[in-house]
Amino acid sequence: MNKDNSEEIFPVVDEAGNVIGKATRGECHGGSRLLHPVVHLHVFDTEGRLFLQHRPKWKDIQPGKWDTAVGGHVDFGENVDVALRREAKEELGLTDFTPVHVKSYVFESDRERELVNSFKAVVDPADLHPSDELDGGRWWTPEELYEKSEELTPNLRQELTLLGLT
Repeated sequence: MNKDNSEEIFPVVDEAGNVIGKATRGECHGGSRLLHPVVHLHVFDTEGRLFLQHRPKWKDIQPGKWDTAVGGHVDFGENVDVALRREAKEELGLTDFTPVHVKSYVFESDRERELVNSFKAVVDPADLHPSDELDGGRWWTPEELYEKSEELTPNLRQELTLLGLT
């Protein structure tokens, strides 16, 4: 079974995204509420369907839920654009896309605080090759997203509003 690396180093940032320190994944996800940056990429096809990844059961946050097509942490020493392209390639094999910034905002749960850098892109479905980092994925219509909202991560539900899909 896979497992997240609790010793991975994340940057700690202020709400403007300026790096003010560093901490391990375990510290950031363990209730410390240290603000750390992440990237999300919402992947659409030309018909307006949204591709979602299914989070593996071994994930330390929101296991077994449906989530943004691409989502990952910004590594210490990495900028948002580099992290977005790295995560898109690692998770979906996606290299040819034009990201459009949706919004950056602070997301808070009972365990963590993230500075989410949210983007969207329209791609050809043939360009997606989900990796074993995911527990698969599929295309969703806006109606399906609404009907199955309890199966989605809280963060994704919030971002669907930003995308005008709720």
